[in-house]
Amino acid sequence: MSGARYRAVITGAGGGIGAAIARAMAPTADAMVLVGRRREPLDALAAGLAVPVRIVCGDLGEESTLAAVEAAGRAAGGINLLVNNAGISDFHAFETQSPARIRAMLETNLLAPMLLTRQLLPLLKEASAAQIVNVGSVFGQLGYPGFAAYGASKAGMLTFSQALRRELLDTTITVRHFAPRATRTAINSGAVDAMNRELGTAEDTPEAVAAAFMAFLGGSAFQRTLGRKESFFVLVNKLLPGLPDGGIRKQLAVIRKHLPG
Repeated sequence: MSGARYRAVITGAGGGIGAAIARAMAPTADAMVLVGRRREPLDALAAGLAVPVRIVCGDLGEESTLAAVEAAGRAAGGINLLVNNAGISDFHAFETQSPARIRAMLETNLLAPMLLTRQLLPLLKEASAAQIVNVGSVFGQLGYPGFAAYGASKAGMLTFSQALRRELLDTTITVRHFAPRATRTAINSGAVDAMNRELGTAEDTPEAVAAAFMAFLGGSAFQRTLGRKESFFVLVNKLLPGLPDGGIRKQLAVIRKHLPG
């Protein structure tokens, strides 16, 4: 869809990657629906975008919020892009991680985008061409200590994207998957930041991720994982899943030092 004009729904737009994507997309957008839990950051973001914006605040696990997003999309004149970006994380030893946090990650990172996608499919089908881009994570393709539940939720997004893409092959909707690597956003706890510094983990800014997202959006690939090193390890993990164990085992002492629980 190179050169396309977007009428987009962006979830998790209140900060981090979602806000950066909205700002990067604005010059090519005719309308945006920004979705998040808190009104203030969405209002601040909208004020800086030279594009008609509608804001929806609420929990995407609730039917009323899903209906409100659809209504906003229709009021905007229809949509041709859904960016399922909203997500939460919890760096924690799985053995002592609270069931409530595990449930929240699965509901926010996987169930909510699935339900929103289902809600908006009829509206997306009204466009001559439309895209659904699900924002995953490298940890959804490469399991990593401290992120068992988070990685499971993001792995589900990858499989959901692939299955739905194939289900919609004979429609005007394309489903795609975009996986950032470590990114400097508020989703990271202080423990994650400290661990990344000690391990020398490469991190991107939200603006760099948004630039890569826009390049991906204008292309035709089904999926993209950011970072050459990360993409290599994902490939190795897919072909020889036991091989990365050795490298990760060497990092366990550092990981455990920063791991809550």
